[in-house]
Amino acid sequence: AAGGFWQRAVWLGRPCRLPGGRDSCRSSSSSSALGKTVDSSQVTREEIVLPRRKTWDKLAVLQTLASTVNRDPTAAHYMFQDDPFLMPRNAANARLYSLSKESGRNAAKYIIKNFPQYFDKTFAEPNVPCLMPESLTPQTEGVSEEALRERIHLRMVKESVDMFDQLLQAGTPVSLETTNNLLDLLCFYGDSEPTPEKEQEEKEGMEEPEVNASEQKAPKRQFQRGSQSSGPGWRENNHAERIFKIMPERNAHSYCTMIRGMVKHGAYSKAYDMYIDLLNERHKADVHTFNALIRAVPYLKEKFVERWELAKEFLTHMAQQKVQPTLLTFNSVLKSLRRCGGVGRTMSLLVLKEMEALDIEPSLASYDHLLSVFYRGADPQSSDIISEVLNEVEKRSFTAQDPDDANFFNTAMQVCCDLKDVKLAYQLNKALEKGDNWKFLDVDRLNGYWSKFFSLLCMMEQIEVVLKWYKEMSSSVSVYQGESCRACAWRNGAVTGD
Repeated sequence: AAGGFWQRAVWLGRPCRLPGGRDSCRSSSSSSALGKTVDSSQVTREEIVLPRRKTWDKLAVLQTLASTVNRDPTAAHYMFQDDPFLMPRNAANARLYSLSKESGRNAAKYIIKNFPQYFDKTFAEPNVPCLMPESLTPQTEGVSEEALRERIHLRMVKESVDMFDQLLQAGTPVSLETTNNLLDLLCFYGDSEPTPEKEQEEKEGMEEPEVNASEQKAPKRQFQRGSQSSGPGWRENNHAERIFKIMPERNAHSYCTMIRGMVKHGAYSKAYDMYIDLLNERHKADVHTFNALIRAVPYLKEKFVERWELAKEFLTHMAQQKVQPTLLTFNSVLKSLRRCGGVGRTMSLLVLKEMEALDIEPSLASYDHLLSVFYRGADPQSSDIISEVLNEVEKRSFTAQDPDDANFFNTAMQVCCDLKDVKLAYQLNKALEKGDNWKFLDVDRLNGYWSKFFSLLCMMEQIEVVLKWYKEMSSSVSVYQGESCRACAWRNGAVTGD
């Protein structure tokens, strides 16, 4: 019985035959081979490779569900959909309502921050910690380095500085890591308490003044403002400088933090001097510090050629220190070339070729800087550059990688208006609808974009085309331009005069 079972098992284990009569796999030439003992060294073992566990993004399911629903271009912005009363009728109302909601959020944060004792009970079920008010009250009492680290973590600038001074007066040494963290806090907030108003002032201070591209020398007033020893927002001998000077030990992080803080708050010459000290101490800067120094180039040199030479010098130092450039590095170079006149037009294309050689894809900010180099401050004559840019942009769905990415669509639409080329405007609008590119336009930028687009349509298209676009988009964007629509109607003969 046992022998019959073994024979049936051998028969079932024989390879199956395909319809053509050929074996699906090779087998032994005779059944007698079953009884032979095969040397283990002659058996070929296949290596089994287990695939790596795939880590899904936390929003992967929501993004998949969202991809099944097309975006409604006629719907108002999502921030206005909670209350029908907040549906704006024009651009002024849209700005007023959006600022009102943001002001309400800031007021709530102010109350929670200054009166935390009234918000000590949570009744949420289930309790979601990330949605609860953040605890801003220090839990560590006394004067210690642990208490200092806690106040730094809570971004309490004044309390952190006072605690640091008390530790020094008590003769308690503070570790280099904690001191560097304190420098990070001071340099980021400019040696003052963080407030929404201050952040808005810093954002407005980042706006660049118009530059005439035909000039071969920067305006003297602008250069003097940028080359002052202490720029706006960076006080002379502030707490950051004082703490840096009394540090018994400094490493590369200490120097890099000071450089980035000085550049952020306008002390460009001091930042360059600090970089020279870093080199003299034989430290190496990181890529973020080089990016900041390259952005400061227009404020350090007066002539356009000198600016480009200084930017090249920083890039050479990066290569010598074996610091790998990133997308933000090349965007910083392109941003500096915006203020280099004719030199910028020549070198910006070489920068893009270098990005291609390093397999770094440009972001929307890269293209925004490129358009500003070729079309800003001068009468645009050729549409070759913007045509090539739009051909590249309409192929991709971009993700935010640079703070200046959001400026591209408004800049490109302004170039289309200056060129009076409605075909380019249609191509740009098609690129805006590609994937998630529309997310780069907030309420203000969206209104500005469509205002420029409709002004161009009123100049170049027939009234029927303008009204078609107006009917489709007027419910979602405040695009009404009285003078433009009247000029369009006048040109098409719909208005004959009063």
